[in-house]
Formats: sequence, C-alpha cells, structure tokens
Amino acid sequence: MSDLDALRAEAAAWVSDNFPPSLQGMKFGFEGESDPAKEADLEVWRQRLAEKGWGAPTWPKEYGGAGLSDPEAKVVGQEIGKAGAFNHIPMITGMGITMVGPTVLEYGTDDQKARHLPGIASGEIRWCLGLSEPNAGSDLASLSTKAEDNGDTFVINGQKIWTSGADISQWCGALVRTDGNAAKRDGISFVMLPMDQDGVSTKPIQLIAGASPFCETFFDDAVAEKSDLLGDLNDGWSVVKRLLQHERQSQTQARGSSGGAKAPGLEDIAKAYVGTDDDGRLADPDLRVRLANHLMDAQAHGLTAARIVAEAKGQVKVSAAASILKNSATNVAQTKSELLVELMGSQGLGWEGDQFTSEELASVREWLSGKAISIYGGSFEIQKNIISKNILGLPETTQKG
Repeated sequence: MSDLDALRAEAAAWVSDNFPPSLQGMKFGFEGESDPAKEADLEVWRQRLAEKGWGAPTWPKEYGGAGLSDPEAKVVGQEIGKAGAFNHIPMITGMGITMVGPTVLEYGTDDQKARHLPGIASGEIRWCLGLSEPNAGSDLASLSTKAEDNGDTFVINGQKIWTSGADISQWCGALVRTDGNAAKRDGISFVMLPMDQDGVSTKPIQLIAGASPFCETFFDDAVAEKSDLLGDLNDGWSVVKRLLQHERQSQTQARGSSGGAKAPGLEDIAKAYVGTDDDGRLADPDLRVRLANHLMDAQAHGLTAARIVAEAKGQVKVSAAASILKNSATNVAQTKSELLVELMGSQGLGWEGDQFTSEELASVREWLSGKAISIYGGSFEIQKNIISKNILGLPETTQKG
C-alpha cells in the first residue's frame, strides 16, 4: 500500500469517527444555512479539524497545520467530501486561510507567524482585507488611506469599501499610504490591525441577492502596532501583489456550495425540469448543446488549474497564471448559474413562497450574487490587462504610477 493509500484509509476512518451526523448536507457561503441547533456540533467539528491540523493542512505543524504535501492534502479533502463532511475553517476565517495566512507565511517575521497563524488555522480568528477605496478600485495604487508614524504604532485614517466580512472579523490586513511624497506604488505599506477598537467602524452594503457580505470600513485614528507591519515599510505593493495572487488562486474553482452533501449534476437537474426524449436525452437540443459545452469548459478549467498548480510546485514567484484561471472560473460559474435559472424556468426566478423548493430559491440568489464574480478579486478587465502584459508581452496601456 502506498503512503497516499494509507493516508486515504486513515482519513476515511477518522472522518467516519469524528464528523457529527447532524451536519450532513449543511451548506456554507454567502447564502449558507444558519441553524442555531447545529452550532454546538459545528463547534465540535471545528475543534476536531483544528486538532488534526486539517483546517490548513499544508501549513507547518508549528503554526496549526498538518504539514501535508499538496497531494496529501488533496487526498484528505477527497475523503472528507466522500463522507458527506466538509472543512468549514477556510470559510469561517474569512480571508485568513486563503489569503492572509499564505502571505504571512512568506513575508511575516517569526513573531508574526507565531502570533497570527495558529488562530487562523484553528478557525478561531476571522480576517478581512482593507484594500479597495471609494476612489481607488481597479487603480488600487491611488489609495489615500494614510498611516502616520506615531512611535511604536501607526495611526490610520481613511475609508475602505467592499471589505468582505468586516463587520464580523477580528483582524484586518490593510493597504495604507505611509509616504505621501513617493510614487504611487512606492509609498504604500501593508499593516495588520485589530478590528475591535474605537477607531474602526463598519457599515454593511446591501446587495441585490439579499446578503450583505461586503462592508464600508472607516478608520478614524485607528491604531496598528509597528510589529504588525507585514513586509518592509513602503513596500506594501509587493506584499499585496502576492496576496492577490493567493486570492485569485482561491477563486479558480467554479463557485458552488461548500457543503458536504453531493449535489445532483446540472445534467440531471436539466432532465428533471426539461424532460427527456425517447432515447433518454435532454429534450431541448439547443439546451443540450449549450449544457455539454459548459460541462466541457468546466472540465477543461479543472484540468488546467491542476496542471498549473503542478507546474508551479516549489515556486514562490508571483505568476500571472492565476489571472487566467480567475477569468476562466468566472466564465464557468456564471454560465452555470445562467443555465440553472434558465432550465428551471419560472421556478428558477422565485424569491420566496411555499411553491418554490429551497434549491430553487437558492438558484436565483446564486445567479444574482454570481454577477459580482467578474468584479471582486480584481475585475475581469484587470485580469485581461495582466494577461496581456505579463503573459503575452503586449505593451503597457494602463495608467502607470
């Protein structure tokens, strides 16, 4: 038996013994379930995952991970999914597992790693990111939030927007201007600060899909310790480029439920709503072709993502490949949502009422919230600029600074 086979057997047995049955089929995400009756079991499952190090399985053991290789972590994830279970720690840490943690691992001091990473890996600390501003979205380098030197601390004043989960996060990683006389990208630093302080306030932004995962965030003499400066002073642009690469990598999978229950395939849903012909094929030939094209695109995206990850193994250089995958994932996810609403017909457009199933109500919210995928994490157009310049070698046409 190979090492991976042994790990697979071990993981399957452990999940079977430790996953609370009451959590079978529970979903997570912006529109995830909220069931107070399950909170105790969720907390038990979080603690068990954290003790095993599987909240962030590839992180070093000294920082709360399990020290697994990527193939080993994949095996663990597969066995968790097969059992109808899930790893919800990446979701409940906000930007912690997918973005902040990996960046701290690369740029952080030993003290910063020891103080911040274990709380993320265990799912106890949630992080948000203060990047975009009302007047600095796609042109992030034009940000105006300032951090002034105050001895052992920075005093921060300004406003951020589209700050995911700011109202429920304990910590924030913020991009701030620390040298107003330098060129746009040369006077920026990345600081980490606690959200539970008088100088920080948040205001949720209501979205068309009904959920409010995004916030406005206001800094009014907020304080960040200088010991929580990530990377070098005035070199925050290098830090945030790497952080955004991690973000795009985390967004390369087609958007869907984080729950453990295996959902029916899109083709099965289509047959249930549209019907089949005498040969058992989807009755609508045009829809059949478009559905087949989507399934091929999704498969091609998954294989491409796996290939790029394999090729990049052991490299820390920032790669533009994440921009390709981000746009590909956007196309796959949005096409899936469009198809799902279309094949459900009028049942796919319900907002409330007993005449709609929970799956039908979820589909319209997924369709609406999915419109944001081509904007957040760097807009579709920005990714095209990165691809054209860094992969195709085309001349720079965007604003320089």
